Amino acid sequence: MSTHRIIIVGGGAGGLELATKLGRSLGRKGRAEIILIDASRTHIWKPLLHEVAAGTLDSSEDELEYLAQARWNHFRFRLGRMNGLDRHNKTIRLAPSFNEEGVEIIPERLFAYDTLVMAVGSLCNDFGIPGVKEHCLFLDTTAQAERFQKQLLNCMLKAHTSGKPIAEGELNVAIVGAGATGVELAAQLHHVTRLLSAYGLDSIDPEKHIRIHLVEAGPRILPALPARLAAAAQNELHRLGVTVHSGQRVVSISEAGIHTADGGMIPAGLKVWAAGIKAPAFLHELDGLETNQINQLVVSASLQTTRDEDIFALGDCAACPMDEQGNLVPPRAQAAHQQASLLAKSLRRRLQGKPLLPYRYHDYGSLVAMGRYTTVGNLMGGLAGSMMVSGFFARFVYLSLYKMHQAALYGWPRALLISLLHFLRKGVDPQVKLH
Repeated sequence: MSTHRIIIVGGGAGGLELATKLGRSLGRKGRAEIILIDASRTHIWKPLLHEVAAGTLDSSEDELEYLAQARWNHFRFRLGRMNGLDRHNKTIRLAPSFNEEGVEIIPERLFAYDTLVMAVGSLCNDFGIPGVKEHCLFLDTTAQAERFQKQLLNCMLKAHTSGKPIAEGELNVAIVGAGATGVELAAQLHHVTRLLSAYGLDSIDPEKHIRIHLVEAGPRILPALPARLAAAAQNELHRLGVTVHSGQRVVSISEAGIHTADGGMIPAGLKVWAAGIKAPAFLHELDGLETNQINQLVVSASLQTTRDEDIFALGDCAACPMDEQGNLVPPRAQAAHQQASLLAKSLRRRLQGKPLLPYRYHDYGSLVAMGRYTTVGNLMGGLAGSMMVSGFFARFVYLSLYKMHQAALYGWPRALLISLLHFLRKGVDPQVKLH
């Protein structure tokens, strides 16, 4: 009898944690072959991408290499982007991979599976608004975050060395979408632009030449948080000089800036789109699997897709029921972590012929880190019910969430050692990436 093959497509927080857990429990004992597939060679925790974009986090220091993680945890890693599914023959197809010069380095391949888990995450949703794809930067991947960081640095270097007066809006940054990513990025950019000026770009006066705009179609920022905390965050943004445009629906983007429904235009040299999410387009009707309007795979409480019990989905790409009213589990890192933990147990039970476990979402609250300035959020659960937190304690809890992710991948001893090394490097590295 052949070894059961479990293929996990997508090495984000949920997919990588699942591969690691299954590798340690099933792969190490030879009870199943675990294969993780991703289009990138390295992993970084997605909630940190705004720090990569701002330059306060060097991705090369915090990223995890999939091949090394696979070697340490008894699973296999295969580089590639999935572009096809054959449910009848139980195979997936990976598109060919090319190097920077456009030369094919890995041909198209087919992989057979017994159990398939889709964990491909989500992308920003441009809602078909004209000019978004052409003129906006996105923060869906490490490469996109690094591209923004380089463009920000290049814009400031150009303005500093050109010998010409800085044009109106030339160094402005407009961020569309005032969820956690948009708010966190705005606060980080306030800090970073002042650091860059201190590191020698002193012909740029951040207070005079740089304006950071946060544009939100809804009535207030941070709709996932209680109104009181959203107001506290907005007050902090106001103190930092970030201009918040709430209730402003974007109708188009041009090279000059952001155009809103009321006829206004917000001038900005750099535009970032952080509004809304959707699952990758290739999931839509993937060999007949059921999807919703934003391409998410529709799953049951067991995380099995509705039309194929051998295919599971977790994280942002899964439309998972949360309650009897038809609400779906929100696309949060904590949901992906919970679902990965559940599936690690369920897939082991499946191999033993036992029934699968149902997933129940547990909301532990939301936290928004505003750079070095403050952190706000709410914690839920336990005897205290819902508790609003801010300041140092909230920052500590926010950082602990990342430590928990690292511990799931490395174990607590290595996670704590990584923290110590990161602390020691602070004394020798600049506070912001300068290349």
